[in-house]
Amino acid sequence: MKKKETIGILQFGCAKNLVDMELMLGLLVKNGYSYSLNPDDENIKTVIVNTCSFIYDAEKESISAILDMIQKGKRVILTGCLAQKHPQELPKLLPEIKNFIGTCEYDKIVEAIENEEYHNISQKPDYNYREDIKREQITVGSSSYIKIAEGCYYNCGYCVIPQLRGKYKSRKMECIIQEAQELAQKGVSEIILIAQDTTSYGLDLYKKPMLASLLRELNKIENLNWIRIMYAYPTNFNDELMEAMNELDKVVKYIDIPLQHSHIDVLKRMKRPAIDYRKFVKKLRKKIKDVAIRTTFIVGYPGETEEEYQDLYNFIEEMKFDKVGVFEYSKEKNTYAYTLKPQIKANIKKKRKNALMKLQKEISTQINKNCHNKTIQCIIEEIHSDGNIVARSYKDAPEVDGLVYIKSDEYLTPGDIVDVKITNSTSYDMYGIV
Repeated sequence: MKKKETIGILQFGCAKNLVDMELMLGLLVKNGYSYSLNPDDENIKTVIVNTCSFIYDAEKESISAILDMIQKGKRVILTGCLAQKHPQELPKLLPEIKNFIGTCEYDKIVEAIENEEYHNISQKPDYNYREDIKREQITVGSSSYIKIAEGCYYNCGYCVIPQLRGKYKSRKMECIIQEAQELAQKGVSEIILIAQDTTSYGLDLYKKPMLASLLRELNKIENLNWIRIMYAYPTNFNDELMEAMNELDKVVKYIDIPLQHSHIDVLKRMKRPAIDYRKFVKKLRKKIKDVAIRTTFIVGYPGETEEEYQDLYNFIEEMKFDKVGVFEYSKEKNTYAYTLKPQIKANIKKKRKNALMKLQKEISTQINKNCHNKTIQCIIEEIHSDGNIVARSYKDAPEVDGLVYIKSDEYLTPGDIVDVKITNSTSYDMYGIV
């Protein structure tokens, strides 16, 4: 096959978006193209910008990168959520761009590159994972993401994801297991299961939640050391899943479960599960020994009173989560919350966010201090030439959580799982020796 041009890539957004980019790159390589992670290279003429549009700040970041590429004279192929969200507006606002594909048309990337003009964005997204494409991984390290489903069953009041990604669709279990086996054979030590909602996995295909069953099968794979679950929606986090997480030795005792708020009335306005999260969190900790819990919250959702905000503050103070992210509510068109009143002023949202992050910093500092002189299982990420070693504990997911800086006289390689005695810490990172 004749070698074709090298395509530059710019990747934005979540790990789910990253997998889409890797699928696109797999198709490019199959069709004779090569790619570069350095789109600024003067030899690069065409750049794929895979965009995020979850909140306003994410859109700004994507648009800034697009304008930068246009200014540098690059031909931009615009893909991902931003294209899906604004299919009519973007061609008018950015007439320099002639090639657009939506979230569900990632498998048309070759056509988009090989045509001077190409606009393929479904009005009703219907995502299908192409099992025949071999992903071209661009992540560096010992871990790899596996997308187990796409789309979403829910319609949370603030969220545009169902409009951008369509209805929930699970991948077949055997396909996921095969991909995990192939990754393990390549030397990947940790797989990270992702979806818009991992706990609903299997509902569409098997008529019941099947994440626990999937974990039991993945746990059997040789050469695989860790299995991590992200984006776990609380509704289908049932006893069977808790038992599997507690029993299976390769499943790390870590849960990323976005709760978004604590007050029942706010949860109802958010169209989220209106359940007692205090009881739920206590049950998780009782059922899963030494579990680390990461969660996220939204402040300033329309109508959030001082009393409701204070309930959230008290909830975080009481629950003492291992990791917390806090977002200011972002007003998104075509969502239920867009027209809700009263909208909270920007300065109040910022003040509430800062107060929660200050509280969580104090909690995280104490949690890390409590680890001093204890031994924690860690995965080796990087080994620098000066002998410094960067690792992650089982309590830390890539990109979003902290790191463990360790010293060792042993010969170690990325992907090794080692026991580390913690000697010191900061609010978010820890230090130790093997």
